[in-house]
Amino acid sequence: MESGTLSSALEREHREIDEGIETFIEGLAEGGEDTAPLKRAMEGLRRHIYLEEEFLFPPLREAGMMAPVFVMLREHGEIWQTMDRLDAEMGKGVAAVPLRGLCAELLGRLEQHNSKEEPIIYPQADAVLTPEATDHLQRFIASGRIPEGWVCQRAQA
Repeated sequence: MESGTLSSALEREHREIDEGIETFIEGLAEGGEDTAPLKRAMEGLRRHIYLEEEFLFPPLREAGMMAPVFVMLREHGEIWQTMDRLDAEMGKGVAAVPLRGLCAELLGRLEQHNSKEEPIIYPQADAVLTPEATDHLQRFIASGRIPEGWVCQRAQA
């Protein structure tokens, strides 16, 4: 892991997700129809949201970070709903205008979300999580999978 901290690993995932979406948008602009970068990015984003909601947020809530975690959960729901809309559009085929607009919306939501999460939530994760919880989360980051059918807490809100 980059510099050995959870925050650095989680921030790296943010960058990889953003890069996948941006690669897809660039491909559309060049007339391409390859949805693989977007699908990988959304799969990674769903997995990332899962690991935060299942492994990271519970101990942070217990440590008194109720309000920041609540904001992150609400934004996860908004991000998840945007991904659901992207999935629906991709199911119709590659139509550049709707997909490009939804990708731009998703990137905007991620930028807004990550700009709070990285300086507020992640440093606390490095400080608050027990060594056992840190080890568990690091193992999930390395090779964990999202359970089939899992949906983030606020996706329906």
